[in-house]
Amino acid sequence: MAPLFFDLAGLTFVFFVPGIGQLIHLPFYMLEPMRLIVILSVVLINRLNSYILAFTLPLFSWAVSGHPELFKMMIMTLELAANVFLFYYFLRKIESSFFSMLFSIIISKVLCYALYLVFFSIVFVEEEAEPSFLIAQVIMMLIFSFYISIFFRKKQT
Repeated sequence: MAPLFFDLAGLTFVFFVPGIGQLIHLPFYMLEPMRLIVILSVVLINRLNSYILAFTLPLFSWAVSGHPELFKMMIMTLELAANVFLFYYFLRKIESSFFSMLFSIIISKVLCYALYLVFFSIVFVEEEAEPSFLIAQVIMMLIFSFYISIFFRKKQT
């Protein structure tokens, strides 16, 4: 029951984020709400549910709002799924939850931007990678990695 409730809450959150952002004039997308939900699922639920959310959240967002565009939605799905896969892969190899999450986010973002470059254009990548957005991504990456390290430290003791 908990995974279903969590998933519905995550879908609801993704549904309302654009509207809330417009109402209070805050670009919530810079906080990476889909990645936040997937990482919370890694911590609170399990790996399978994290994959389900990685595939479901972008699709749901596209289905209910038309954003992101279909092809960008597929790239975002791949990015989130790669993030989950790489986190657990690195966790087995380096046994540091902080660096496992940090490296998994960095590599999944590099994959995402490389696909943007291949399938869209350098102009698209430059628009997606404006300095304020990149700074927000670095901050969020560190916050997510720190959060994961706190949880996994508690889980191991």
